[in-house]
Amino acid sequence: MSETQTITELARDFGVTTRAIRYWESHGLVSPAREGGNRVYSKRDQARLKLALRGKRLGLSLAEIKDLIDMYDKARDESSQLLSFLDVLAQRRAALEQQRNDIQAVLKEIARFERQCRELLRSEEARPEANRRRRKPSR
Repeated sequence: MSETQTITELARDFGVTTRAIRYWESHGLVSPAREGGNRVYSKRDQARLKLALRGKRLGLSLAEIKDLIDMYDKARDESSQLLSFLDVLAQRRAALEQQRNDIQAVLKEIARFERQCRELLRSEEARPEANRRRRKPSR
């Protein structure tokens, strides 16, 4: 990447839309300079966008992403940012593990319902033909 980029170049390089970049700009994640009517993004903006996209992939909120990135700008050393990031990651991990547990519980419930339906179908097929005709569902 070059020292500066236009919004179109930045969008192309990061695989996002210019609209997304303008949205992140409106929330203070990037702060481009202006050359005429064009936005010009510095290396700092490029790095912040890269970090924002990583945070987004992790499922972090925009506020969490901004807090972590802003902390990086203010920190004299990285330890406070890293500790905060570890805390955010632990919270995200816990949420994802809970979702996984919830999904596993729902999958077990689905399997139970499938077994019940198959058993009902087998018992229906095992009944004599005369009984099956008599018990047609009403519509």
